[in-house]
Amino acid sequence: MLLAVARLALVPAICTAQVQATQAKATQAQTGRPHVVVLLADDMGWGDPQCYQGDSKIPTPNLDRLAAAGIRFRDAHTPSSVCTPTRYTLLTGRYCWRTSLKKGVLDGFAPPLIQSGEDTLASMLKRRGYRTACIGKWHLGMQWHDKDGNPVERRGVGVRFRPGDGIDFRRDVTGGPMDVGFDSFFGISASLDMAPYVYIRDRRVETLPTERHQELDGTIFLNGVSGVKSPGFDIHGVLPRLGDEAVNVIQSHASRDQPLFLYMPLNSPHLPIAPSNSAKGKSHAGDYGDFVWQTDQVVGRVLDALDTAGMTDNTLVVFTSDNGGLWHWWDFRADDDGGKAPITPRGQYVKDFSHQSNAHWRGTKADIYEGGHRVPFIVRWPARVKAGQVSDELVELTDIFATVSEITNSDPRGESGMDSFSFLPVLEGNQKPTRPFAVHHSVSGIFALRQGNWKLIEGRGSGGFTRPKHARNFSDNVPGQLYDLDADPGEQKNQWLNESETVRSMKVTLERIRTRRNG
Repeated sequence: MLLAVARLALVPAICTAQVQATQAKATQAQTGRPHVVVLLADDMGWGDPQCYQGDSKIPTPNLDRLAAAGIRFRDAHTPSSVCTPTRYTLLTGRYCWRTSLKKGVLDGFAPPLIQSGEDTLASMLKRRGYRTACIGKWHLGMQWHDKDGNPVERRGVGVRFRPGDGIDFRRDVTGGPMDVGFDSFFGISASLDMAPYVYIRDRRVETLPTERHQELDGTIFLNGVSGVKSPGFDIHGVLPRLGDEAVNVIQSHASRDQPLFLYMPLNSPHLPIAPSNSAKGKSHAGDYGDFVWQTDQVVGRVLDALDTAGMTDNTLVVFTSDNGGLWHWWDFRADDDGGKAPITPRGQYVKDFSHQSNAHWRGTKADIYEGGHRVPFIVRWPARVKAGQVSDELVELTDIFATVSEITNSDPRGESGMDSFSFLPVLEGNQKPTRPFAVHHSVSGIFALRQGNWKLIEGRGSGGFTRPKHARNFSDNVPGQLYDLDADPGEQKNQWLNESETVRSMKVTLERIRTRRNG
């Protein structure tokens, strides 16, 4: 149900196993305050985990066991096909294109995207008595200052990721997790292919960056762009370090009579592809596959820590990805825009290993096509959710906000939650549709609307990395794309001219969504 329309309180029934648990856990269950752990992979495709694509070349035993113990959604989508907008929407329940960021992503020195006073999952749960922790890749902006004390502004259009020269790293970094509801933070400011290459704990850079990380041969594939770096900072060690920090948070919380919210946005398997030596050769899809395998291992460490702490039964665990996979090759057998898109270097890499990160879905990260935003989405909550379920209900990462709000009987403030629908009825076995539509958004700002089996795309092209990005000169004068995903999941047969009434109706709906205000 849409939060702007109704926010229903949840009074959970207590099963026999919970009654026999400790008094602290029983109290949390009775008051609707389970532990909440959100694990967000970075650029993991729908077809990477073996529980989604059986012939995946990458073993993912921990994601497989998570899915077997909970519910696996097959029609789950990110609100954007790239990093920053999805993270904003997950934490606020509000589409990012309603903010000043209309396309693209932030760099590592961008000012905060979440505004002061804007409600987030963390601030909402903190009011309900939760301990809130964030570990991982933030990528929502922080307020840095230069050596003259001036606040750093957002990079200009066309400006490459900044190296970090001239930043005063001795000052507190504000506007980040600690200022939007989190009690603690450990991680990196943005993606691991952009500066600064430093760890941040709470509001302080852990070790001053007195060295420089060098770009290799102009590519970010294995190393990232040049920029300032802390001594000892190793891109191959970031993922294991995040795992250590998450385990420490869970272990330190085991004896507390307080619910925990842990938000863990991972840096992997986003560029640079940096598996540890211990992960090399663990998959059959090269270094990328090994990096996905290592991501799965970190998920396993978190699940094991919950087991050891006795927290598993009453912990809502959500695993998903911020957008589709980058590593995809699509053969345009019937490209309605004409021509055959060449195989990109990353596509050749994947083709060599016969692994499709996005399975049979068209496109890649950044695209408006399904491969850009259809992602793995797994939920486990042993105390409330029946194991071994598979759902084809339409959900968005946007909906985590409303679902957690309903479960915990929390009230969001302001416009937060305005675009979020609760999927709690699906978790409880009620398969009636909860989300009537989904809005998709590409890296360049192209919109798409999903209603039932129909998907309408404004424009002719991917709007992302797949060529053509923007097709403006086409002979048939068809301005957009319309696909029947039931009959044509590969988005190959444009039905725009054949379904004029569907096009008209969906265009009206999309415009209403774009112009609506909360309440």
